[in-house]
Amino acid sequence: MRIAYLGAGAAGRYCGACLHDNRLAKALRNLGEDILLIPTYTPLRTDEENVSQSRVFFGGVNVYLQQKSALFRHTPWFLDALFDSPSMLAWLSRKSSGLEAKALGELTVSTLQGEHGKQRKEIAKLVRWLATDVRPDIVHLSNSMLAGSVRALRERLHVPIVCGLAGEDIFLEGLTEPHYSQARQLLRERTAEVDRFVAMNGYFADFMADYLAIPRERIDVIRHGLDLTGHSARPARRRRPDDPATIGYFARVAYEKGLHLLVEAFDLLLKDPTLPPLRLRAAGYMSAGDQAYWDTIQKRVAAAGWQDRFEYVGELDREGKIQFLHSLDLMALPTVYHESKGISVLEALANAVPVVLPAHGAFPEYIAETGGGLLCAPEDPAPLAAAIAELIRDPVRAEQLGQTGEQSIRRGFTADRMAAEQRALYQRLVPSPVSSPQSH
Repeated sequence: MRIAYLGAGAAGRYCGACLHDNRLAKALRNLGEDILLIPTYTPLRTDEENVSQSRVFFGGVNVYLQQKSALFRHTPWFLDALFDSPSMLAWLSRKSSGLEAKALGELTVSTLQGEHGKQRKEIAKLVRWLATDVRPDIVHLSNSMLAGSVRALRERLHVPIVCGLAGEDIFLEGLTEPHYSQARQLLRERTAEVDRFVAMNGYFADFMADYLAIPRERIDVIRHGLDLTGHSARPARRRRPDDPATIGYFARVAYEKGLHLLVEAFDLLLKDPTLPPLRLRAAGYMSAGDQAYWDTIQKRVAAAGWQDRFEYVGELDREGKIQFLHSLDLMALPTVYHESKGISVLEALANAVPVVLPAHGAFPEYIAETGGGLLCAPEDPAPLAAAIAELIRDPVRAEQLGQTGEQSIRRGFTADRMAAEQRALYQRLVPSPVSSPQSH
């Protein structure tokens, strides 16, 4: 079957949704499916082979300009293509970090208004291209924030529409009134026209059923799957008494991901004389908008006087990520946000790194399914420190948890399994028989 998969770019950074969409598209191709991964807003960035198309729809510059000026809602399409160039989209990526909540709210509402919004020209471009050049058997939206296009897609293409659920709530909950309420209402109206939804775990499926006011039975749970090439159990730890135990953090440097909680917990651990020497290593993308948050972390570390025990290595590519994970004795990700994806946790487990996680969001499911770590009470440095100390004091148990986690990932969290389940969902929705790719 021919699948048109619309992925949402993340303004030039690595993001869990982009990694998921690219990995799924590549795995479906390996199964013989004819899938086009089509970027929206900005190009997709991934730390694996990028299989997305070069053309970007709903280009972020055009979306922004059409929101701000009626002139750009009527410019010829060939002129719009200039604004979708990589350099222009890079410009928007830098500017978007400084957009006020009000501006983001207005843009979100307009986009969700679809054919009635200020970006209706962008929908027309997408729909015409899909109808004339692609002619898909099914359309898959990577997340519900693209739902403004659903009505136009249905009316022109007459094919089933699947929609992923990928953490949209964290963005929406940051909007201010009246845009928050308007966006929530529009999202519920537009997603009512989607045929099927896909979430990466049961927690987020349950949460979004309520959030979107849709029946839970319309949401399938398909776990994220990893390409395990290069991932392997890290070398067994043989620490001498004076060797430091390394605690890791791998996520965006942002308040909702909880690095500040880990810093506070680490300070408590350093004051425990029964523990061996410790060090804390952090990795992940940091936006300009999170610079102030990072500054508070640095000040806290400096005030405590353990700068020599803390290292931030920045954003990592695939090879660097695996090397980073292999350097850890355990990983802690004490998110404030109730995590909807948590892909870095699965990557840590794929390298036999045990994890310590808050008991909320998708994490209790991951621990139950993999046996790869411990849960602790959320948003409190003390129980976080206690759980970390438990594993540091018992390295044999930590090693066993890591190995159990790795084996579970190799059994149940592979890209091949994810693609097979996704294809089965498509086959249930697409009338049979579908035409061969050559007939399009």
